[in-house]
Amino acid sequence: MTFQSIVVDVKEEVATLTLNRPEKLNALNSLLLQEAAEVMREMNDDDKIKALIITGAGRSFCSGADLSEKVSAADINQSGINRRERLTPFVHYGLMIKKIEEFTKPVIAAVNGIAAGGGLALALACDIRIVSEDARFASLFVRRGLVADCGTTFYLPRLVGIAKALEMMWTGDFIDAAEAYRIGLVNQVVSSENLLMSAGNFALRLAQGPSVSIELHKRLTYEGLKADSVQIQMANEDYARYVCRQTEDFKEGRNSFLEKRDPIFKGR
Repeated sequence: MTFQSIVVDVKEEVATLTLNRPEKLNALNSLLLQEAAEVMREMNDDDKIKALIITGAGRSFCSGADLSEKVSAADINQSGINRRERLTPFVHYGLMIKKIEEFTKPVIAAVNGIAAGGGLALALACDIRIVSEDARFASLFVRRGLVADCGTTFYLPRLVGIAKALEMMWTGDFIDAAEAYRIGLVNQVVSSENLLMSAGNFALRLAQGPSVSIELHKRLTYEGLKADSVQIQMANEDYARYVCRQTEDFKEGRNSFLEKRDPIFKGR
């Protein structure tokens, strides 16, 4: 399948989705969002894909919304976005965030250069953030007289705490990769030349793991943020453990332990 605003590559059960508008610092426009949403929907249903990396072409991860684009209701109606999605608050710029949230497999942001505004939100929505030394992050909405959107007010305080999140959103100041790591915004900082290799190696490690266990860990973790009590969450864990015990990977994990060898998981 050929796309105009993204590039998709699949290797060893790991898919890489590259935002491909380098001349615009990979700013989000309607075409890019539609293409990304479509391919992510297909990837989520493809059992051969076990993990997803999202990155940007050129010197930027994503600079946020393309403010030069004017989108009308008629544009959205003719965009290929289905009726149900047109009636949700996730249309237009939040559509990709919604698809990341719905993605049951690990999603890793490989952040090169700037991640600002909606680009910051895009990185925040991913499960893991591996970034280059030249990565920079900012919530720029306040500098345009706007309020942070695309889930920024949901994800950011959960990662860095309320006070630091408000500081970033109120000032719109950039922070560098070292500061982002210090406050817990990102998982790893690597050299620019090793960014995709590091993200790819981590994604491959997950892809070669017990898929049911990994996906259930993701589901339980996010559901745990909304759980009313630890008792409810423990009940959810009990059910997930029962599901895992029915898998071939559980049997392999148990046998490898008894036989004192590394497990060879098959993802089923």
